[in-house]
Amino acid sequence: MSHSYQLIWFRQDLRIHDHAALWHATQTGPSLALVILSPEQWQQHDDAPIKIEFYLRQLQELKQQLDQLNIPLIVQTVPLWKDLPDFFADLLQQLEIENVYANIELGVNELKRDQAIQKRCNQQQKEFTLFHDRTLFPVASIRNQSNSPYQVFGAFKKTCYQRLQHGLPQCYPAPQRQQAIRLDFSLLQHTDIQQLQHDYRKQIEHIYFTEWQVGEQFAFSLLDQFIDEHLADYKTARDLPAVSGTSQLSAYLNIGIISIRQCLQALFRQQHGHFEIQSEGQQTWLDELLWREFYQHILFDFPQVSKHQPFQPQTQKINWRDDPIALEKWQQGQTGIPIVDAGMRQMLATGWMHNRVRMICAMFLSKNLLIDWRKGEQWFMQHLIDGDLAANNGGWQWCASTGTDAVPYFRVFNPVTQSQKFDPDGQYIRQWVPELAQLDSKIIHEPYAKNQALILDYPKPMVDLKLSRLRAIEAFKSH
Repeated sequence: MSHSYQLIWFRQDLRIHDHAALWHATQTGPSLALVILSPEQWQQHDDAPIKIEFYLRQLQELKQQLDQLNIPLIVQTVPLWKDLPDFFADLLQQLEIENVYANIELGVNELKRDQAIQKRCNQQQKEFTLFHDRTLFPVASIRNQSNSPYQVFGAFKKTCYQRLQHGLPQCYPAPQRQQAIRLDFSLLQHTDIQQLQHDYRKQIEHIYFTEWQVGEQFAFSLLDQFIDEHLADYKTARDLPAVSGTSQLSAYLNIGIISIRQCLQALFRQQHGHFEIQSEGQQTWLDELLWREFYQHILFDFPQVSKHQPFQPQTQKINWRDDPIALEKWQQGQTGIPIVDAGMRQMLATGWMHNRVRMICAMFLSKNLLIDWRKGEQWFMQHLIDGDLAANNGGWQWCASTGTDAVPYFRVFNPVTQSQKFDPDGQYIRQWVPELAQLDSKIIHEPYAKNQALILDYPKPMVDLKLSRLRAIEAFKSH
């Protein structure tokens, strides 16, 4: 007797709890799971080796969880997405697949890929169903009175608040264990996940692996610990790079080890799931989650940001400086501005950078060095474990004054002032710029300011902050 199966295609959502596509598929009938690995596509998208290695480790965790549910996981390598329609046509026939389920991805290339696959599925009388799972609210559902997408965060947030007052988005339960499936997968070319992981691991031997554990249970414990121990001080502590004051959940949200709905439910657990804001920390973290939401919606509604275009078209004409030497000094943390160098070195060493410092480093590149923000955006994607197209692009365009609701062009962070304010004792700088560790907390933020003759194994500032600020303002003003 032949069977037909439901197929869940896992992408950036490697979990079994609160997974829309997985839940719907398993409610319909016996299910199989699929993961497609596309190394050449990853390279085109500048995905960081540390992010891919993290993904592959979580994939092995997911396989164990699916085994417990008797859901076979098929892992295949298709180097480029353009070849996926043909791949699916063969697979659907070979495994007698009835329907395909996946969670929507919002980049232009992802949407085109899914459209092509949907067309091919339909030609074979199969359904390819996509679910909104990466955001709290379905994209295109948050609209202003003219039924247009919001371009200003404050107004977007206000509408989200109104929607949340009607009830928080609920989480899907984990699926029940299904009866064992007896299928012959021997004709499929299974990918050796461990070998691939080993290959990526070799590229990042300098990075600390112990910092990034995988697994849903670990992500839940991180979430609970943040809510219980850090939320109360979050409003202030999140800006201090020497303090562990942020949630550290971005990498887990990015590849879907944990969901945005689970974060929201945890945030309002004390209020028994009711939308009642009772502390500054709670409101501040909610607003951070909504900034993430905002940029996901922007990515969908304004596809140009997926295509290396500025959100504000007039900024396309800005005359960015082409200075490969300055760019490399910034990339390697050798600018002579201690807080910038600390941040860039933290990212090179760990695959992560504190959010306040990300803004400082991004503004220094795009304003003080007047180097095209896209070069910085790419460098961050190539090195961050939590590199997310929407959030990374949104953050860079905000700092470069080219984006939606961006900082005004004449507002340029002074990195020294930022350093003095948010790392007053120089602890963060000492950790990542050890050649300055012996300096006292007054001098460490700008070591040569009072004494140009000071002898240190550390470069002098590559630009004058005041003059470079004026240069940036002039460049923006003339366009």
